[in-house]
Amino acid sequence: MKVLLTWYANAGELKLVRAGLPRGTKVWAPAPRPHLSRYEITLEDVAKEARDADAVMGWILPAGLLDAAPKVKALVWLHAGCDELDFAYLKRRGIKVANIRGGNAIAVAEHAMALMLGVAKRLAERHGWFLDARWQPLWNPDFIGTLLEGKTLAVIGLGQIGSAVARRARAFDMRVIGTRRHPKRGARFVDKLYGPDDLHRVLGQADFVVLAVPITRETAHMMDAKAIAAMKPGAFLINIARGNLIEERPLHEALTSGRLNGYASDVWWTYVDALPATYHYPIPSRTGIQRLPNVLATGDQASNVDGITLRLLRMGTESLAAVFRGKRMPREIDLDLGY
Repeated sequence: MKVLLTWYANAGELKLVRAGLPRGTKVWAPAPRPHLSRYEITLEDVAKEARDADAVMGWILPAGLLDAAPKVKALVWLHAGCDELDFAYLKRRGIKVANIRGGNAIAVAEHAMALMLGVAKRLAERHGWFLDARWQPLWNPDFIGTLLEGKTLAVIGLGQIGSAVARRARAFDMRVIGTRRHPKRGARFVDKLYGPDDLHRVLGQADFVVLAVPITRETAHMMDAKAIAAMKPGAFLINIARGNLIEERPLHEALTSGRLNGYASDVWWTYVDALPATYHYPIPSRTGIQRLPNVLATGDQASNVDGITLRLLRMGTESLAAVFRGKRMPREIDLDLGY
């Protein structure tokens, strides 16, 4: 059996993967060449070795790789979100897919709390005011921050990340409500639980809203003009999931009009079917949301913490070991649902 790794793996990573797989499994990674990131490779780097690979594991999947790998039956995707994958193609090929859901839940939940605190306490603004030696008069409405204690937080998507956010919010003495796909299954650390159809009802109660749902056909653009209008006036929106959950223009209008107090996000829009079609927008927001004073922005950094890569590799290797032993992979995704 042969595993193809889609990054320039170092000796320690290769040793870790090999140690977790059945004896005799061949683990191959491309030899390093001049690069900006060792997690970015091309099809040319791996095409030859892909011909007899049984499984692929990595953070990226170069276009055409699976076509060049006719024997592949398993893909271990070292991300929680799987929306970049071609589910129809994978189903046609009969390729099983496992992700690393839960692997970065603590890191992302901590980042969500940092964003929530940062936008509520106006940390980026206060830092700028301090550097400019601008006076911040106490208790002036133009400069005041917001307490988390006693406020209502709505967590939209109570999976492992959303539940971890809810748990941490309870430590701030917040009232926590939320939604999940199957509310009858219940959820911990939540005062009241709703289903997806109650989204607008939930939004209207919340002082803070955290988006933690996977992006699917059902959730894309879920925060449209109607949903944003349903939010409580003066609320804060925090996005740690995917940029395209939100329609950009109504959010911009709500932030600039003062209807919403602030927005904090680690994820930004992916423009598809744009004009011109081949134009790459080198900006996170075409409306310039990231430059607004009531916005706190980071760029896909929530899981950029110590120890995370080794943790994800251990989870991925566990999935590979299962498939090579003829068992169902831990964290195998439903290709129809997309997660």
